[in-house]
Amino acid sequence: MRITLNNSDYIGAAAGILCIIHCIVTPLLFLINAQLVTQKTVFILQLIGYIFLAISFLAVYRSSQNTSNGVVKVLFFIFWGFLFALVLNEPLGIFRIPELFTFLSAFSLSALHIYNLKYCKCEDENCCTSTK
Repeated sequence: MRITLNNSDYIGAAAGILCIIHCIVTPLLFLINAQLVTQKTVFILQLIGYIFLAISFLAVYRSSQNTSNGVVKVLFFIFWGFLFALVLNEPLGIFRIPELFTFLSAFSLSALHIYNLKYCKCEDENCCTSTK
């Protein structure tokens, strides 16, 4: 757990990028080999998406605690909320939403982690985002 606490922006950015790669490669695998489309395979691939989502939430939570910018803190949860809704909607099929929105949400979250890493870090342990 120490890695997540100390490097949450690195982990969040990496999780978002890996999520995008996962979302691009999964349909390609099914196009290349239709025999891969089994309930077990689909379940495993969905599970991987949920694992990325959980890791992403932990990174967002920790990064929001360490940011010195209140707007970035809010944007972390907005982008994560969109990503959560889009990933959850995929197997349920409640709304027909293009995959592009999932890519944009994951990319925006990764970009925000990178921005936070470069510009919004607290300089000491006494930093508090609610007072800035």
